[in-house]
Amino acid sequence: MAGVPAARPGAAAQAPATDWESREPTPGTPPRVLVIGAGLAGLAAGSYGRMSGLRTLVLEKHVLPGGCCTAWSREGYVFDYCIEWLIGTAEGNEAHQVWRELGALDGKSVTNFELFNKVVGRDGREVVFWNDPDRLEAHLLELSPADAPHIRAYCRDLRRFQKIELYPFLTAPALKTLGEKLRTLRTVLPAFRLFWRNAATPMHAFADKFQDPLLRTAFRNIFFQDPEGFPVLPYLFNMASAYHGNAGFPQGGSLGLARSVEERYTGLGGEIRYRARVERVLVEDDRAIGVVLRGGKTLYAEHVISAADGDTTIKGLLGGRYTGPRIDKLYEELLDQEGTLFPAVVSAFVGIEGGLPEGDAHSTTYLLDEQDAARLPGGLQSSIVVQLRSRYADGFAPEGKSVVHCTYFSDYGYWADLRAKDRRAYRARKSEVAAFVREFLERKWPEVAGRIELVDVASPATTRRYTGNHKGSILAWKAFSEADDISAKLVGKDRMRLPGLAGFSMAGQWVGMGGLIRAASTGRFAVQYLCDELGLPFRAFESENTEPWHPGKLGSLPQLDRWNEREERGR
Repeated sequence: MAGVPAARPGAAAQAPATDWESREPTPGTPPRVLVIGAGLAGLAAGSYGRMSGLRTLVLEKHVLPGGCCTAWSREGYVFDYCIEWLIGTAEGNEAHQVWRELGALDGKSVTNFELFNKVVGRDGREVVFWNDPDRLEAHLLELSPADAPHIRAYCRDLRRFQKIELYPFLTAPALKTLGEKLRTLRTVLPAFRLFWRNAATPMHAFADKFQDPLLRTAFRNIFFQDPEGFPVLPYLFNMASAYHGNAGFPQGGSLGLARSVEERYTGLGGEIRYRARVERVLVEDDRAIGVVLRGGKTLYAEHVISAADGDTTIKGLLGGRYTGPRIDKLYEELLDQEGTLFPAVVSAFVGIEGGLPEGDAHSTTYLLDEQDAARLPGGLQSSIVVQLRSRYADGFAPEGKSVVHCTYFSDYGYWADLRAKDRRAYRARKSEVAAFVREFLERKWPEVAGRIELVDVASPATTRRYTGNHKGSILAWKAFSEADDISAKLVGKDRMRLPGLAGFSMAGQWVGMGGLIRAASTGRFAVQYLCDELGLPFRAFESENTEPWHPGKLGSLPQLDRWNEREERGR
């Protein structure tokens, strides 16, 4: 097997003739790898498998790649669902290298913003979280001179994080060389106290030190809404990345990113099948040997990688037969424990005739009074996020029009029960969301009154239906939680394998935690571990595609749920 040729840049990159329906592989051909799920992790696993000379087939139940990294359309508008910022958009770091290897940024421009988010209080006062610590410090001190010690402490640490580059996304933890470990130590040790202090301080505890009540709430909402339980460290890390242009918005957005990686994968000779729902993993003598699709077709391989929902994989595709203490802790104890999963969201996309108000931030969190908050069905927090999506990238709205994305954290159970028991009530709650968003925007921007063409609402139940994510969670396990610690051991100690089962790996956010770069890196890690096991050299090289990105590359977009406010009002 050591002599298996890898797909090379500029080569034809065609896989050998497929024999996926044969129990035994064609003699003399490379090992076959089936990948379940065409999210970023699954596409990454397929791509790195091809680069390393393996034969790969990605199976996706939906009609699009990307999983949660997706978009849909309505009346010429593109509703971009996932990316708010993407780590790795600037050159010179490991995250960017992964995206270059996967072709994710091929031919694309990147939009960077001077601010991370703006928070507007119930009284109209505003806190702008500038990425520049000097500008941020001056702004915050003007708002609340009494909070000078805490303001200066945060901005001082932000300056320190801007000097640190730590993006560990190239090598699987258990395969790191001594040199790689030493390089990490040289970065971490001088800043150990900085990391430790900010990782050990919950943002809630830090924010509660402020005398100004608006600052106490605003700091919790730097990430648009309050993720609850996060320490200060990720806020500093992401703002520092944004300051360096390493947390920008790529042209084409979420589905554009997925389409680019899909193009890279198929260009390497990888195969992908849509509308191919895996019903179970086929196991023989405690070794995965293939999968059974809905409809009964069986496909075989020497290795199976599941980049699908974790609970579905463990309990559904494998019938709960291969678990251990870590898996049991995650999926029997923590999975349904409050605060363990990242919340689900309600998304309301608004199509507007004409332009948007000049001077408004690209992203604003509005803190709501009790009356407004009570109008958001299933709401978990008294706030709503308004993003001016037309300012992120071109192609999201027809010429002369604009699109806005409004979101709030919401209770999955509320929406799932409604949809299961009373579809009419489910649609009515969607109408209530649309009506509130329309009225709220017209209140904030009187100049758009009469120009809102449509409001398209997607609930957490929609997310669950189209992505399979447990409880509609958009980022799976919540970072910096007990689940985070266990997941790190799944990747580092267990090599992304399940106890007692050979020929099988897991990848994706249910193993490596949320965030697109982390998901993509798990696909890389899974193939690194597999190559190590097979005695094959792991290979990775950057895409050489220089074709400029254009909106036509999004392809045909679906219309999720076939529901929007305009259609509802027209009935």
